[in-house]
Amino acid sequence: MICLVVMGVSGAGKTTIAERLAERLGWPMGDADEHHSESSIEKMEAGTPLTDEDRIPWLGEVRDWIDEQSAKRENTVMACSALKRAYRDILREADAHVVFVRLSADHDVLASRIGSRKGHFMPSRLLESQIGDLEPLEPDEAGIAVDVADSPEQITETILRELHFIGGRAA
Repeated sequence: MICLVVMGVSGAGKTTIAERLAERLGWPMGDADEHHSESSIEKMEAGTPLTDEDRIPWLGEVRDWIDEQSAKRENTVMACSALKRAYRDILREADAHVVFVRLSADHDVLASRIGSRKGHFMPSRLLESQIGDLEPLEPDEAGIAVDVADSPEQITETILRELHFIGGRAA
């Protein structure tokens, strides 16, 4: 089974792109934000960056969700920041072939997007800590990096083309 993990810092468009990919591929989609503990959400709302101790159990829950889908023989799409290699390694423990789609954008674009969002617990002042934590994909991590300057439709097309996905199957 395959799990596409759409990753990046807050404001990069992870959920938007993951939703579009899931729709195009006909795969279930998960959002890692739904797995945060109440205490982690409170920390972020207060402007306090999460620590590795906060994130490790959360990433374990995300990995477990991927495992549950894989056990049902479902390919999936997951929106998850997955900022550090160590975090991605936890996700790669899942019983699925995990492929990362790293979304990147100019700092000003990200800050503008975060500032215009309504109803999200991640304040713009945490962007710097996320950028500081973001580690690029390494050669042994399956995945691609995509700039998000284009429209969501164009970004989705670029991802599908680069990953060679046609009709929900790897080409």
